Amino acid sequence: MKLTTCLWFDGNARQAAQFYVSIFPNSSIGNNWIAPADTPSNELGSEVVVDFTIFGAEFIGINGGPMFQFSEAISFQIPCADQDEINHYWDILTADGGQPGRCGWLKDKFGVSWQVVSRQMEQYIGGPDPAGAQAATQAMLTMNKIDLEEMRQAYEEAANA
Repeated sequence: MKLTTCLWFDGNARQAAQFYVSIFPNSSIGNNWIAPADTPSNELGSEVVVDFTIFGAEFIGINGGPMFQFSEAISFQIPCADQDEINHYWDILTADGGQPGRCGWLKDKFGVSWQVVSRQMEQYIGGPDPAGAQAATQAMLTMNKIDLEEMRQAYEEAANA
């Protein structure tokens, strides 16, 4: 048994699924479910559910209507290998109406929250030198998109002071 994440969209689940599948590896769109009758949120024959996979994880996009909105209380973390990958995902996800947030967080054009981060950050904010870790953390708190070099510099300057 495994969990599947269900995301509630306001009529644009297919567009969201197509967007995500176009940018993430190991991703695809699967089946859909068409409304067999009129419902409060969907007309007869309209697409109600879209199954899709991102990074091998299964999702369901439901065209549920405007009643519920996404919030930062739930986000998806993208563990980037390096700064180039951070830049790549950040630029794509903040384009066309996406909104940058603090410390590597953002909302895409559909309102879904993402954390564009790297395991390399742990070397600095979780590093063995307390002053360096504090300096790297303070540097991160001023950032929107994560800048690994800036975090490294902050860590090393404080650790070598």
